[in-house]
Amino acid sequence: MKMLSPAVGGWYKDLETHELFEVVAWDPATLTIEAQFLDGEVTEYDIDAWRQLKLSQAEAPEDWRTPFELDDEDGLDPDSPFHPEDWNNPVTMIEPDTMYGVEDY
Repeated sequence: MKMLSPAVGGWYKDLETHELFEVVAWDPATLTIEAQFLDGEVTEYDIDAWRQLKLSQAEAPEDWRTPFELDDEDGLDPDSPFHPEDWNNPVTMIEPDTMYGVEDY
């Protein structure tokens, strides 16, 4: 069987255990590969152990984020600027008649 090269972000299926995992890190200097399974467990393989695995490439499962309770907003960087599409809308330029918390009642 041909050995598959580890690719960060690539999904693989262990043909012996039938587990899916994603390669999350590959360090060519130390020849180590970090993999994360669907249940969140992270493991590290050295290159010799990687070569002994019986692997096939796999597609990312549709529900791969479920164990981590992630949604689409989790990928957003909170430090990056937010630019709504409607900032150029003339309605956003209208100032309100009252400013709550600033004016006296």
